[in-house]
This record gives sequence, structure tokens and C-alpha cells, in this order.
Amino acid sequence: MNDLAVRLRGTTVSFTWAGALRGARAMLPIVPGAVAFGLVYGFVAGEKGLSVLEIALTSLLVFAGASQFLALELWHHPLPVAGLVMGVLVVNLRHLLMGPALLPWLADLRPAQAYASLYVMTDESWGASVAELRRGGRDAAFLLGAGLTLYGFWVASTVLGRAAGDLSGMIERWGLDYLTTAFFVALLAGFWRSRNDALPWAVAGGVAVAAKAFLPGTWYIVLGAVAGSLLGAWRDVR
Repeated sequence: MNDLAVRLRGTTVSFTWAGALRGARAMLPIVPGAVAFGLVYGFVAGEKGLSVLEIALTSLLVFAGASQFLALELWHHPLPVAGLVMGVLVVNLRHLLMGPALLPWLADLRPAQAYASLYVMTDESWGASVAELRRGGRDAAFLLGAGLTLYGFWVASTVLGRAAGDLSGMIERWGLDYLTTAFFVALLAGFWRSRNDALPWAVAGGVAVAAKAFLPGTWYIVLGAVAGSLLGAWRDVR
């Protein structure tokens, strides 16, 4: 059992409106960046021939920006269903590592609460939730509130992007495309605990960079995460 699970053992995990609102507020700094990407997606999807309704349903049912952009890259007739499914699967394999990190919260929730929270979990809401968990937060609704905030803005912005046309020039001029990177840099700084974290982080980064250079697709995301996680787990067990 890791140190975080030990600290939370014996405490009550709650699921309240206050926690959800705290999660929603944590996402506000990144909302402009999410909206920017949503506008671009809506425009590109429209260029591929998707209607407003199809774009809205895709964002509502899939809600995965990287996967949705990947699907657009592969979108042609006849639709390569097998390649599209495999590509999206690889992109999202990282969730198999992300979800268990929140088990100290999720394990004590009712199934409906846990699965609803996981459905709207994104990289950003996950990162903020892990940071909240490490601070000793016991309100698991934080994840749901954070995810629902991005969910609402993402769906609305993708539909708006279909109607507004090409806004990429405005997004680049205002630097909105950098907000996601800045958000993760800030989160990463908060995750640092001691110099013992340096080796797993370096290995994860090195494997990801090498995989990006030599392997096609998005395998670098999964391989980097697995390499760093395995090294960190081995270190903790030892």
C-alpha cells in the first residue's frame, strides 16, 4: 500500500457539492485553452463534412480531445474503422494508469458516483485531482466537478467552432494553445516530493522522447508512462 493510501486509511471519503465546486474552480485557469482547442476541432470537423449535430454528439459521447483529433486525421471514405479504433485505443491506454492513482477516493464511492467521475475524467482534471488528493483532500466529488466543467466548455466550444469558422489565427495570437502546457508544468512542480522522484521522471521523459522519435503514432505516451510508473513502483517496494 502506498503512502497516500496509508494516510487516507481510516478516514471518511465524502462526495459533496462543495467538493464538486472546488474541482470546478480548479479548472477555470485552463478553460480558455480547452475552448481554443474545441473551436479548432469544431472547424476542422466541419471541413471534414460533419454537421453541427454530429459534432455535438461526438463531443458528448466521446469527450476525448486527442482521440477526436486523431479520428479526424483518419477520416476519409471508406472509413477505416479498424485503424481508427486501434489508434483511439492506444491514445487512451494511459487511463489504465491514471484511474488507479485515484483509488483512495474511488474505492469508497458508490458505482454510479465512481463511473460518472471517470467518464468525464481528462488529463487536466486527473492532474488537479491527484494534487488535491496528495494535499489530503477527502471529497471525491472534486474529480466530477473538474471533469464536468471541462465537459461543458468542450462540447459548447466544438459546436461553436463549427459555426464560427477558422479561428486558429486568433488562438495563436493570444497564446491560448500554450495554456494546457503551462497548466501541466505548474501541476508537475506541485507533484515533486523529493529528489527520489528525479529518476522515475527522467526515465519516463527519456522513454517518451525516444519512442516519439522511433515509433509511429502515440505509443510514446503509454511507453513513457509505463516506464516511469514501473520504476517508481519498484523503488517504493524495494
